[in-house]
Amino acid sequence: MTANLHELSETELASVIDNAQKALLARQEGKKKEGIAKIREIAAAIGVNVEITDTGKSSTRKGGKVPVKYQNPANPANKWTGRGMQPKWLRVLVEQGHRVEEFAV
Repeated sequence: MTANLHELSETELASVIDNAQKALLARQEGKKKEGIAKIREIAAAIGVNVEITDTGKSSTRKGGKVPVKYQNPANPANKWTGRGMQPKWLRVLVEQGHRVEEFAV
């Protein structure tokens, strides 16, 4: 199989990886559901009611995307949400005497 992978284009490789990740997640979810079903079956056999909560981290983020608060007028592709470290493009402009508020969207 590895010999075939070397012959694929980047797009085809990305597709193979994406499909493999989806298959892996589906298989893991199936095993998880089987395990929960077995636990409930064993608990019911001895007359115990079991409530199972998933404590594993979700692979998707909670909440929505953070809106952009600052943008470089000279290069609109340079954006910052105001979270985390200040981007280099903004840091340079602030060092040149500009204020962060000047770049608010």
